[in-house]
Amino acid sequence: MIKKLDILIIRSFIGPFIVTFFVSLFVLIMQFFWLYMDEMIGKGISIWMLIQLLVYMSTTLVPLALPLSILLSSIMTFGNMGENFELVAIKSSGISLLRFMQPLFLFIVLISGFAFFFSNNVIPIANLKALSLLYDVRQAKPTLNIRPGQFNNDIPGYAIRVGSKDKDGTKIHDVIIYDHTDLIGNNKVIIAKEGQILSGAGKQALIFKLQDGWRYEEGYEHGAHNYSQTRVHFARWDKVFDLSTFKFTRTNEDLFKNAYQMMNVSQLAENIDSLKHTNGKIYNTIAGYMAPFFTVTTPGKQSAQLIKEVKSNTGPAHKYDSSFLQLVPDSLRAMVLTGAINNIRSFKSSMDIASLDKRIQTDNYLKYDVEWHRKFTLSFACLLLFLIGAPLGAIIRKGGLGMPLVIAVVFFMTFHILNITGEKLAKAESVSPWMGMWMSTAILCPVACWLIIAARNDSRIFSKELYIRIWRMIKKMIPTKNNAIA
Repeated sequence: MIKKLDILIIRSFIGPFIVTFFVSLFVLIMQFFWLYMDEMIGKGISIWMLIQLLVYMSTTLVPLALPLSILLSSIMTFGNMGENFELVAIKSSGISLLRFMQPLFLFIVLISGFAFFFSNNVIPIANLKALSLLYDVRQAKPTLNIRPGQFNNDIPGYAIRVGSKDKDGTKIHDVIIYDHTDLIGNNKVIIAKEGQILSGAGKQALIFKLQDGWRYEEGYEHGAHNYSQTRVHFARWDKVFDLSTFKFTRTNEDLFKNAYQMMNVSQLAENIDSLKHTNGKIYNTIAGYMAPFFTVTTPGKQSAQLIKEVKSNTGPAHKYDSSFLQLVPDSLRAMVLTGAINNIRSFKSSMDIASLDKRIQTDNYLKYDVEWHRKFTLSFACLLLFLIGAPLGAIIRKGGLGMPLVIAVVFFMTFHILNITGEKLAKAESVSPWMGMWMSTAILCPVACWLIIAARNDSRIFSKELYIRIWRMIKKMIPTKNNAIA
């Protein structure tokens, strides 16, 4: 009997889980396109390239869609059973809620294991493909669009203006072309009454077949101060523009492999150990920068003699007072001041370089450490949100996509905001990386335990009647004007 119930609960869960997972993934993908739509439109990107970007980005969004779908489907599953009084029948037969949740819990454990494998082995590759392709899309130039009455500067070195276009889109009139390829101003100008726009082979060139026009060119002989101007009339002339810069090109993916998003757990751990070792050497490097500017700390006979004189309060060292320049001869005072200022500037420059290096190393260490913890928090988030969603569904006893969807979104947004806040705090060094990445889990774990206890005790914390009765009791306790007169 219990085995049949196990199969029943798993079957009841799998259907909503698959549906909510793909719905959540679709919503997240649409959000991505909404953010980057302006950077992709009008760049001549092929449909196949967009499909690739869609597949890669959908893979990288699985860590967000998976916990949300588990939370929502668990609320829907147990909510449907509560609404149909199936949970009441199961409890009346002597089966506890925790025993009834056991098969789904084991199923979620398997999903969590898959989530870790996916996050550790698939996500780094998907990030490499997606981010490199997104970088190329964002760097691609827009397709050439010459509008009548406006200057177009998309082609490097040229400013093109077309007075009007015919309906066919190729016949043009009143053409002006400024040639800036010599980088000395508007020394070359082309004017034509009409022409035709054609594409070259493979759309690698743009050809303007101009008619009845003039070519103006100004020359300057360097050193002779001689200016010349040339004007040539043409009946027909073809101006060819190179459009190779508009071609979509792919960047070598090896340039992105060292980013922390493209690494698995072992690679992240190796880089973390390397950064720890490098951070330890920075202080020795700083000491090496400081040594030439402090004679006392510099090993040698001179520093040893100076230390001995200071300790014994004998020799020239004990003569120092608040006015050190009084010990310097007037003829050498300017040179000493200049040397001191130069030394201070050199010292400050060395310290700034060391400080920047330390800042970069620390930021990299925090990014790698945060990403290492992220691999594990995803798996645990699946378990945690199931432990929240299952008792929630048993308490609210509502199925479908109404109340369960609202409650799931509220809890998931709470979890997501806490997760982002903890990550920001960790990267800002306000808390340690492990504390920041596990902060959301630590906060929501007591909530999950409380909900499980409430569900076992058949608590009606989401019952509307309960809060109506509480409000009526509060109203009775508040003194009114009639009670005060009586």
